[in-house]
Amino acid sequence: MKQFLFLVITAFGANLAWADADTYVCTDANGVKTFTNMVGEGKGCKKVDLPTLTTFPAPKRSAKAPSDFPKVDEATQKKRDAERKQILADELRSEQQKLSDLTTQYNNGEPDRNGNERNYAKYQDRTQSLKDELTRTQQNVDALQRELNGLN
Repeated sequence: MKQFLFLVITAFGANLAWADADTYVCTDANGVKTFTNMVGEGKGCKKVDLPTLTTFPAPKRSAKAPSDFPKVDEATQKKRDAERKQILADELRSEQQKLSDLTTQYNNGEPDRNGNERNYAKYQDRTQSLKDELTRTQQNVDALQRELNGLN
């Protein structure tokens, strides 16, 4: 309990140290302790002497890459960027085709029944699966379009 109290006092004091304010611990009639920067209205408030905090600024980071950091020449990077853009464009076309096919199959929530779907629950399960797949594919299309737009 004493260690916890010390941590609370230290943490509280650390937050107030910048303001150079006094810290008090007040105990109410039920024995509940409260830490404050003002003397409480009740009895049992005592000033707490906290150690002075020493702070150090974070070291500044260099914006330059280390001298041994691998470098890629501009022509190679442009080639890589073009290949990446082409791969994304191919994936986008593929997902758009898949979305078109799924939309046709889904038929606004009323896909054609297959011969093995005499049980209506089976038909409903396939319809829900198509709807879920449509949603995922649309999300893929949107994500690929955002990524391609970010490359331009």
